[in-house]
Amino acid sequence: MTTLALKDLNELPVRLASGHRLCAGCAESIIAKQVMMGSEDPLAVSCSTGCFEVSTTIFPYTSWNTPYIHTAFGNGAATCAGLESAFNALKRKGKITENINFVNFAGDGATYDIGLQALSGAMERGHRMVYVCLNNEAYMNTGIQRSSATTIGAQTTTSWPGSVSSGKKEYSKDLTQIMVAHNIPYVAQVSPHNWRDTVQKSQKAFNCGGPAFINAISPCPRGWRFPSDQTIAMAKLAVETCVWPLFEVVDGKYELTADSARIADGKVPKKPVTDWINAQGRYKHLLQDRWEPVIEQMQAEVDRRWEKLIKLADL
Repeated sequence: MTTLALKDLNELPVRLASGHRLCAGCAESIIAKQVMMGSEDPLAVSCSTGCFEVSTTIFPYTSWNTPYIHTAFGNGAATCAGLESAFNALKRKGKITENINFVNFAGDGATYDIGLQALSGAMERGHRMVYVCLNNEAYMNTGIQRSSATTIGAQTTTSWPGSVSSGKKEYSKDLTQIMVAHNIPYVAQVSPHNWRDTVQKSQKAFNCGGPAFINAISPCPRGWRFPSDQTIAMAKLAVETCVWPLFEVVDGKYELTADSARIADGKVPKKPVTDWINAQGRYKHLLQDRWEPVIEQMQAEVDRRWEKLIKLADL
């Protein structure tokens, strides 16, 4: 694809149909559609167990208009790598002539935690595949339990706030940087509020010639406690507060993109993390005076990671 004109995107096949059973306001289907617009070639999809898998493949129905395989919680990357290996073998034998792209969708639990070993292995082995993390910052499908993607101070069913607890005590794992450390051709962070940025990055991921990783912020109205019609606004706020910067790393070179590039250039202001906290019920307890130090910790960590990113981008 050489252009992002709407008329060209409209000519792509519909790879994920409507009628799935994701919660109202869930960002996952939006992200998946944007990512799959990055491939002109046919797609084979694997999907780790989680919200997205359960809601799009309730037997005997499916929302997928692509070859699709459901994998267990922890082996999505291994399954996708197996598909790519089978394709290569069949192509060598002349049984397949067209190009096929491969993508695995998984939540943060299946990516940051349970499936990290399989993901690391597939990236290190160099499989030509795109791994997409639909990051809603908790195990939403099984009851909103904390994961290592959950941010400090957040309330989940396994990190309850109370008289002696401010919610989750640990900072979130920076998995995007861990993927960069694998020295793969392409790594990026995206947000569904900026479809153009997401589609462009997906094109690069599918065309990079090797393994690629895309980490997508996926606001969850149920787990984050915000109105279901505010999903895109919430995704945008994550970027505006620098809680979720937009950037890409191409062959080790960092570049801030879209909204984040404008913030770094001083063209738009960086919003305080209190805007992020006030917009979500999972942080409501932090508004008590005694938890003000936690908010200060959150802001300090956001600032630290943002300044580090600016230095990596050589700005």
